[in-house]
Amino acid sequence: MKVYSGTGRRKTSVAQVRLLNGKGTVIVNKLPITEYFPIEDYRRDALLALDVAKMMESFDVSVTVSGGGKAGQAGAVRLGIARALVQYNEELRAQLRPAGLMTRDPRMVERKKYGQKKARKRFQFSKR
Repeated sequence: MKVYSGTGRRKTSVAQVRLLNGKGTVIVNKLPITEYFPIEDYRRDALLALDVAKMMESFDVSVTVSGGGKAGQAGAVRLGIARALVQYNEELRAQLRPAGLMTRDPRMVERKKYGQKKARKRFQFSKR
């Protein structure tokens, strides 16, 4: 039995994804996906690559994800699954790329600057 793997990142989250031939079971950090991502939008986002490739029932997915929050983790899982699918079949890249699933989202949190409240918010200015 061949195992296909992919690593996905989003914000500060990192997901290591393994695809095995199976019936469509998805395990995230040793929990069923419905428990780990109780919000439907996050589940849909995480499994979007399988949906676009129409392989939802073809693979069992095992994911180890760490860092960040649930939204970033879902995005990391999405990229990891897409990369693993391309490892399985290079021709799927033609379907996944136009859907934006092969691109790592480069947006990161901007750092806080000294003399300011946050990254861009400033302390209240007083003329006198």
